[in-house]
Amino acid sequence: MPVADLHVHTTNSDGTMHLREVPEAAHRANVGTVAITDHERLNRELDTPTDELDGVEMVHGIELRVESDAGQVDLLGYGVRPTDDLRAELDRLQTDRIERGRAIIDCVEDRFDYDLDVEPAEGIGRPHIARAIADSGATYDYEGAFEEVIGKDCPCFVARNLPSFERGASLLAEACGVVSLAHPLRYGDPEAALALTDSPHVSAVERYYDYGRTVDTAPVEHALERNDLLPTGGSDAHDAVLGRAGLDDAEFEAFCERL
Repeated sequence: MPVADLHVHTTNSDGTMHLREVPEAAHRANVGTVAITDHERLNRELDTPTDELDGVEMVHGIELRVESDAGQVDLLGYGVRPTDDLRAELDRLQTDRIERGRAIIDCVEDRFDYDLDVEPAEGIGRPHIARAIADSGATYDYEGAFEEVIGKDCPCFVARNLPSFERGASLLAEACGVVSLAHPLRYGDPEAALALTDSPHVSAVERYYDYGRTVDTAPVEHALERNDLLPTGGSDAHDAVLGRAGLDDAEFEAFCERL
């Protein structure tokens, strides 16, 4: 049973829980520490690297998608002390999200004649649009919206303008106590993704993650040993179910020392 779930999303990006609802979910899962890692957004209610909310330790984190030689990968930054450069990049990414969201919504409404109840605002992502498609009475449910309408190579897909791995990792390393490669076995080429942990800006890798299938974790273990990395772990919760993956006491103590 993990004591720390270090990968949780809120309504600040594409999760379903408000920040104030997270402690109740943590108590239900017997998790004492939660990292809030919203996509490319800092949480304005967390103004210190760590805080306590209703008896639960909250780690202020962020998830940042970047372009790399291994394709698009996600980086997790923990214990955020925002720099001006990081804030500027996040502002740029939010503008890009809004413009992209508007383009996808317009395409879906024009091409499929749907009336979507969603506005292009800060934090918007394709999950918001997929939910709106499913709620519009369309032919597609949430998964079908991704598979047939807004997923990559689908008629209404719009690419994002992401930072490079080198820039993203550097920005996070300057602002965060720990930088981790997220869910390494989700990528098309896990070995190439794990090779990114050779970077001096990456100090950890997400060792514990619910992939929903049996996976061979040997490549992750090798990367941890090769680069003397910290293991991190989390449920990647976009709902209210925490504790599906995370760190035990000893691993969390090591994380806190680095943080």
